[in-house]
Amino acid sequence: MSRFTVTELMPGGPRLVVRHPVGDPRGAFTRLFCDDDLLAAGWSGPMRQANHSRTEQAGTVRGMHFQRAPHAETKLVLCLNGTVWDVATDIRPESPTFLTSVSAELSADNNTAMLLPPGFAHGFQTLTDTVDLLYFHSASHVPEAEDGLNPLDRRLAIPWPREITILSERDRSRPMLTDDFRDVML
Repeated sequence: MSRFTVTELMPGGPRLVVRHPVGDPRGAFTRLFCDDDLLAAGWSGPMRQANHSRTEQAGTVRGMHFQRAPHAETKLVLCLNGTVWDVATDIRPESPTFLTSVSAELSADNNTAMLLPPGFAHGFQTLTDTVDLLYFHSASHVPEAEDGLNPLDRRLAIPWPREITILSERDRSRPMLTDDFRDVML
């Protein structure tokens, strides 16, 4: 029996993965990652890297980040402390949902993670102070392959739920999409 319930957010795209803790009088045990269960949910390849981020202030936006092919990755994002509005944007030029975003609230309390296949940019906004995210990656980070979209780009129309309090200069300075943006993603 799987310790996860998986819901598809977009055909061939991101999925929500709800973890099911097992509890007793001592507390609880929660499986965070299981290759066997997550392969059926869309995980591809081995787990190559795990990363942790801490964001201190509510309203902070990080994103929209991705790695270019051939280093594109599957990513599982879990919230271990606090609450975030997690966003995935389709950056597959041939996709009928190109530049469409899906989002969900991830928190330590709702045991929900987002599983993103290759071809999606990822970002989030913190809804509480002191947020800890854990990321599992199917590919190692390659600095030359990292890229991103401007999270404020009107073409993306990302519904950030709060006023943005902090946005890095790196993310803010990413160029806005132009009319030839589909060609740029190739």
